[in-house]
Amino acid sequence: MTELPVTTAHLRVNSQSFSHQCLNGEVSAGGFQWQFSWAFGKGELLVQPSLGRALIEDALLRFLIRTDYDLEPGGDYIFTVRAKF
Repeated sequence: MTELPVTTAHLRVNSQSFSHQCLNGEVSAGGFQWQFSWAFGKGELLVQPSLGRALIEDALLRFLIRTDYDLEPGGDYIFTVRAKF
């Protein structure tokens, strides 16, 4: 059986505002690096720059939704993306 390709993504939370219902940070994987803003009150995720965004956007949103109450500013987190970048 062939193993699925995986890439480890590293996420850092830079800021969080419950009053604005927003979380900001950076994520890197496979030599790419992005800045993100997640408006968790609206369920909207903005990832910049656009280069390679399609590789990380869906996995990042799933991770944020799954771990949102555990994320803290200044925290470093790791998650796995089932793709090879």
